[in-house]
Amino acid sequence: MGAIERISGPLVIAYGMLGSSMYDVVKVGKDKLIGEIIQLRGDKAVVQVYEDTSGLTPEEPVESTFLPLSVELGPGIMKNIYDGIQRPLEVIKKKSGDFIGRGIVADPIDRKKKWKFIPTAKKGARIGEGSIIGYVQETGLVKHYILIPEGIEGTIESIKEGNFTVEETVAEVKTGKNENKIKITMMQKRSARKAAKFQKKVETNEPLITGQRISDTFFPVAKGGVAAIPGGFGTGKTVFEHQLAKWSDADIVVYVGCGERGNEMSDVLNEFPELKDPKSGLPLMERTVLIANTSNMPVAAREASIYTGITIAEYFRDMGYNVAVMADSTSRWAEAMREISARLEEMPGEEGYPAYLAKRLAEYYERAGKVVALSGKIGSATLVSAVSPPGGDLSEPVSQGTLRVVKTFWSLDSALAYSRHFPAIDWLRSYSLYTEQLEKWYTEHVSETFTSDRDEAMRVLQTEAELKNIVQLVGEDALPDNQRAVLELGRMIRESFLRQSAFDEVDAYTSMKKQSLMLSTILYYGRKINELIASGAKIDSIQKMKSRTALGRIKDIKEQDIEKSCSEIRKQIDGEVKALILGQQPETGNKAEQKVAAEENK
Repeated sequence: MGAIERISGPLVIAYGMLGSSMYDVVKVGKDKLIGEIIQLRGDKAVVQVYEDTSGLTPEEPVESTFLPLSVELGPGIMKNIYDGIQRPLEVIKKKSGDFIGRGIVADPIDRKKKWKFIPTAKKGARIGEGSIIGYVQETGLVKHYILIPEGIEGTIESIKEGNFTVEETVAEVKTGKNENKIKITMMQKRSARKAAKFQKKVETNEPLITGQRISDTFFPVAKGGVAAIPGGFGTGKTVFEHQLAKWSDADIVVYVGCGERGNEMSDVLNEFPELKDPKSGLPLMERTVLIANTSNMPVAAREASIYTGITIAEYFRDMGYNVAVMADSTSRWAEAMREISARLEEMPGEEGYPAYLAKRLAEYYERAGKVVALSGKIGSATLVSAVSPPGGDLSEPVSQGTLRVVKTFWSLDSALAYSRHFPAIDWLRSYSLYTEQLEKWYTEHVSETFTSDRDEAMRVLQTEAELKNIVQLVGEDALPDNQRAVLELGRMIRESFLRQSAFDEVDAYTSMKKQSLMLSTILYYGRKINELIASGAKIDSIQKMKSRTALGRIKDIKEQDIEKSCSEIRKQIDGEVKALILGQQPETGNKAEQKVAAEENK
């Protein structure tokens, strides 16, 4: 038992702490505020307190638990809303009202609720750490497998089916030469700052389908990959992350609001319980865990929230699930680190951030990956993080440290956002290093022409950007018709494909089938107008084609109608093209086709 010597914001220096270790959790003061040892100097410990330290005084007691910051894992995690150190906010609200009281403690997992445990392992079976011994149907979407905790291996002495709380024994394991019996419950604890063990990492060969056209088609992220969304204020980082959390085809979603404004976090808390999973039709919350650490909560807990989220993700990954972690944002996590570092009087690095910022970022992103778990199952943890550089300056340390380790970079552009083009992802600055390794998957599961269509569309957008520089000098009318046709097609790709509304019932989510059909139909239009230009038609007459209007509305077509509608649009394009080649004014649909047929019969 130690005592407080000095208090500096969220940092407390305590003396008499011999025997404590780095990262031990401690209880500070009479209110037993939760803290963590982050530095040791002789018998003195520097404690990072995760709650408001107002009112603390010197000589108040400091008690060490001699355990690291840990996350409780077991049935009851899903559908929960936690703060940065895994305190359930719904339970805390019942205890202290709308504001979190100092020293409030609540079990992360309900100790009284009983769960139906179904064993899959049998008596006498040899098991090791990470082995699966049974499961609980936690929600309609998640079968929660019960894993043997790390450090335990042996033979199952007994195992039974039935209704149990997370603290009751469901199995006994005989271990070691002395044949000690260890009781296994459905709950375990893992250190938050330590990466979970696994057998090996495997290549990520399947994309995380998000339903967002610019990411799925042009800049995909693989399951088990890492992606970053940097952008200035108002560019739509949070809304885009909400979209990824809502519509991605991950089995489990862990959403971490790290230092977010309260109103943005409340949007998540209000929307997610009402949303339906697109595959099953069940509430989306049945596969979601929310961690809310808003900007008005203690800054120290913000630094811990990221680790809480990734530890929960690793736990479900070890069950064989594909997990997606949405962290919004790592910049505010880094700011919390900077504040703690300053109070520790450490030598500052660039822009005041600690010198180990890049190392911490790399360690966090390194916990992503597709792995063969200790259980033998293959699962993945995909990390998607928003970055909020001041003034949108991507040369600042957090953005640069992130860019060194991520493989998918969605660069948000203020100019696009101010022109109301959302998602405001700059297609010329963004990139994905996963496109080549995912090419086989797209060919087998989407379309044989999908990757070639994507490459063609990107070439059009790049050429359009070059022509726009010329247009600014001489005007569009000065360009030859073949170059104006490129501008026409580029405009169509931007407006009808890349622009997507997060708030439109139809447009918010687009399946890969619809994305492929949309893009191939737009490019079909581009090839046909090039044919017209080659035959001597003028771009002004091409822009009067009514199929152009139909293409502009292609994103509003419902999923079940997209194949038929795209076929009709192509027929309409063909009819108008034939009519123009014959020197007629464009007419729509069957009328144009009938006139062309009549001419051919003559």
